[in-house]
Amino acid sequence: MAEELLKREQVKREDTWAIEDLFATEEEFFDAVDKLEKLISEFSVFTGEYLSQGGTKVLEYYKKLEEVWLLLDDTFAYASRNGDVDTANAHYQELRGKMTSVYNKFLEKNAPIETLIAKIEDAALEKLYAEAPELKNYKVSIDNTRRLRPHTLTPELEELLASSQEMAGGTEKAFSLLCNADFENPTVADEKGEMVKVSTGRFVPMLESPDARVRRDTFKAYYGRYEQYKNTFAALYEGKVKANCFYAKARKYDSALEAAVDVNNVPKEVYFNLIEAVHEYMAYLHQYMALRKKLLKVDELHMYDIYVPIVGEMDAKIDYPQAQEEIKAALKVLGDEYVGLLEEGFTNRWIDKYENEGKRSGAYSAGNYSHHPYVLMNFQHNLDSEFTLVHEMGHALHSYFSAKNNNIMDSEYKIFVAEVASTCNEALLMNHLLNHTEDKKKRAYLINYFMEQFRTTLYRQTMLAEFEMLTHKMVEEGKSLTAESLKKLYYDLNVQYYGEDMVVDEEIAIEWARIPHFYYNFYVYQYATSFAASMALSQMILKEGQPAVERYLKFLSGGCTKSPTDLLKDAGVDMTTKKPIHEALQIFGSLIQEMEELMK
Repeated sequence: MAEELLKREQVKREDTWAIEDLFATEEEFFDAVDKLEKLISEFSVFTGEYLSQGGTKVLEYYKKLEEVWLLLDDTFAYASRNGDVDTANAHYQELRGKMTSVYNKFLEKNAPIETLIAKIEDAALEKLYAEAPELKNYKVSIDNTRRLRPHTLTPELEELLASSQEMAGGTEKAFSLLCNADFENPTVADEKGEMVKVSTGRFVPMLESPDARVRRDTFKAYYGRYEQYKNTFAALYEGKVKANCFYAKARKYDSALEAAVDVNNVPKEVYFNLIEAVHEYMAYLHQYMALRKKLLKVDELHMYDIYVPIVGEMDAKIDYPQAQEEIKAALKVLGDEYVGLLEEGFTNRWIDKYENEGKRSGAYSAGNYSHHPYVLMNFQHNLDSEFTLVHEMGHALHSYFSAKNNNIMDSEYKIFVAEVASTCNEALLMNHLLNHTEDKKKRAYLINYFMEQFRTTLYRQTMLAEFEMLTHKMVEEGKSLTAESLKKLYYDLNVQYYGEDMVVDEEIAIEWARIPHFYYNFYVYQYATSFAASMALSQMILKEGQPAVERYLKFLSGGCTKSPTDLLKDAGVDMTTKKPIHEALQIFGSLIQEMEELMK
């Protein structure tokens, strides 16, 4: 009999996030939306003629802009958080659609004004500051807008591009609904012969099964449903890539990649350095695959064998309270304030813990400026879920510190550094777990898990980044992204990355179709760069103690007040070089060596 997921209304209140902290009732939410729409309509007054009247008029604009962002932050969060825990609920999807329209209307109204701000000359700006000294409170936001002057269009064209955003976002929405609401999860017999639905949340845990038959059947059944809709997925992805290329060309960038990284104020060389550095250390991944094959004692190592622990059977079930306590102990090194905030998040329902029917797959953290962050999880009582929890709470506290120390417009840190705090937390948890076990088998199990973090984050995310780079290049060269061309490219990359000891099964060629981050416009490379940065930061924290902690907390509090690479430099890591990536991969090499010794 297939195991059934709980419906949303059956989930215990204490296992859900406190959505009522945003709005106690839906009526309050709609009142806030009405106020927001009224404020947005008033942006029509901010014409070039109006703003040219002096600093007080520009200050008026920024005060109103701040008010809009505060309301948008709460209302969009309310609609999105409700929609994500029940994707099949039509009412919640209407709320999300409503807020998407409101947000895009705001972008449409605000884009021409930002164009006017971007075009202000240096001397004129200093005059505005002299006329309205309070305007300097928004200097970071003003500077960030003016930084993009070479790629800022006329007010009319900016308004046109902004109004097209909702239409361009249709591919991502269709992808999400297809995967989370419309798909029928396949069923597979588990080790006991009982039929289990292979949801996205259960997919990797089932690939960790010691039973090769379960792993194989799960792998084939799960990817079989994507293969069934391969042409639909190809069309959706091609639509997203073409939209990225269109916006880049419209803004006079040489490529979509350059446009994407420049928005975050990151040099494009960082992207290329990552791929080159990982290629230079590809031998370590090949060595790891050879070790995996040897320790699993298989004649052939398949793609469905890369998640199963290579240490052998071990009772690694971890319940949620245990995960919380170990996380607090591991992060004690970051100080009392940090651990106190962790405790607040755990006890005051910042987290939506478990999978339910229709709930969005995976995990994320969403900051909220006026209240507290919200963390979505699908906890599966294993080590991976414990690391997911510490990862997302890293995001949450990054958002908390950033909001606490900056106004709302300066508090949203750039995506490039978004994964640093989360993966630094993971590194500190791994250090704690390794230091608190004398059992050689458990140590080997943890090292296996740590090596998997290197494989899945530093190597695999770089492979995904390379796929994303190459598919955009194909479109920019006038080529089509068909299901077959995408499958061939993805398959060939797997062959290159995993080496000759891996049997690259044909099903893996469709894996690109299930990855939501491909709809986020060159996001995935930042997992790999952030992982490398976090390895360096965690080593500094553990070796230097308080001085490194103070630098790190300052980094968490930086928001977007400096460029992402400068914020990291202040914390002690220079991501404009290959050095952090090389050093992280050298740690991976040492782990492989230790595992070989432990398993003799």
